[in-house]
Amino acid sequence: MNVDTFVLRNFLILCKNLNFSRASEQTHIAQPALSRQIKHLEESLGVLLFNRDKRNVKLTAAGEYFRNEIEALLNQMDFVVNRTHKLFHGQAGEIRIGYTHSALQHFLPAMMLHINKLYPEIRIIWLEFNNTRQYEALKNREIDIGFSTNPDIDESFRHRVIYTSNFALAMPLDYPITLDKFPGLKFFQHERFILPPKAEGPRFVETLHSIFSHEGFIPNIIHETPFASTAIKLVEAGFGLTIEPVNSLSGYRGIKYIELKDIPQKVENVMLWLPNTETCFPDIIKAITTFSFRTS
Repeated sequence: MNVDTFVLRNFLILCKNLNFSRASEQTHIAQPALSRQIKHLEESLGVLLFNRDKRNVKLTAAGEYFRNEIEALLNQMDFVVNRTHKLFHGQAGEIRIGYTHSALQHFLPAMMLHINKLYPEIRIIWLEFNNTRQYEALKNREIDIGFSTNPDIDESFRHRVIYTSNFALAMPLDYPITLDKFPGLKFFQHERFILPPKAEGPRFVETLHSIFSHEGFIPNIIHETPFASTAIKLVEAGFGLTIEPVNSLSGYRGIKYIELKDIPQKVENVMLWLPNTETCFPDIIKAITTFSFRTS
C-alpha cells in the first residue's frame, strides 16, 4: 500500500475537526477532494475510519487506533528529517535537557557549562520535569537527554549513574533540635510530612517510603507535591518536614537539615537517553559521561 504523507496529514486534520468543511479550510483543498482522499485511504486500508452521516463525523475504533499510530509516526519522521537536515549542514542547533531539582541544584550547571565551552554552537534548552514526565518526554522526542533521580529504567533507555549522594531530613530553622544531636529518624514519627506523590516517579517515591519503613513507622503525609521547591517552602513556613536529596536543599536560608548518612537508601542521579541520541550527539554524550566521572 502506498499512501502519500500529504493525505495522512489531511486525515489527522480531519480527526481533530471531525468536520469536512472546517478540515477543508485548514487543508486548503476543496471539500469533495478531501472526501475523495479519505475514501481512497479507507479503500487502501480495507477499513472504515469514520462513521459519517449528513450531520456527524466520528472516528471508528479502527480510526482511533490508526490516528494515534500515524500521528506518532509522522512526528517521528518530522524529527528525523529535521535532525538530518541540521546534521548535514553541521548545525544540530540545539540539545534539549530534562532534569530534576536535585540535578539542577548540584552538578548540572557546571556540567552544561563544560559542554557549552566545548560546543558553543549548540544551544542548550533546559526543561525541569519530574521522573515520570521525563520518560514521556524522552520517548516523544521532546528532550534528548534526561537527568532523573532514582528513576525506573525500562529497556528502551540507555543510562548512566552520574552521581550518588545522601538523602536529608529538612525542617524549619526554629525546629527545636540541634543538628549535632540527631536522635534518629524514628524520633520524628509523630511529625507531619510533605512528600512527592507516586506519579513523581514510582521508584523514587518507593525509595523515600522505604526510609520510613526501615525506621519502623509510616509517615503522616499532610501534603503531596511533585516539586521539591514547593516542599521546601512549605517546610520553611512550618507546615511540616520533608526528606529530599541533600543537594536539593543547598541555598535555602529558611530551613535546616540533617544529612541521613547512615541509612542504606541513597540518591542516584541518573542520565537517561535513547540509543539514537548517540547518533545525533555522540561527542556530547561522551563529554557528559567523562565529566561525570571527574566530578563523582
